[in-house]
Amino acid sequence: MNMDQLTEEIISAANEVHRASGPGLHEAEYEECLCYELNQRQLSFERQKPLPMQQNYKGQLLDCGYKLNLVVEDSVGVQLKYCEKIESIHKSQLLAFLKLSGLQRGLLLNFNVTDLRDGIVRIENHHKK
Repeated sequence: MNMDQLTEEIISAANEVHRASGPGLHEAEYEECLCYELNQRQLSFERQKPLPMQQNYKGQLLDCGYKLNLVVEDSVGVQLKYCEKIESIHKSQLLAFLKLSGLQRGLLLNFNVTDLRDGIVRIENHHKK
């Protein structure tokens, strides 16, 4: 499966979650439902994937605890949101997470919309890790 097909399959799974649940759940609940749908499609994924980010603060390396909600097929990073609208900060954060992880593609999925098509943002990382 190529990257575009994989992305469409993830979006299809998210659409099924949104169609079945609608808006109103917490991000963790959408994550659980999306994982069920990804399993049904026999896609591998990792939940709450830690990112290799440490900050040097006053000479001490601190683990910042950054995590991607999902990494699907070791290829696409997925961040789930439940907010009024996707803001530029959400896009910047996902791009930073993609750079840290070395992934080339990411999806922001905002479930607080009437039609999920209005809550999907694709992000491309054009920088190699």
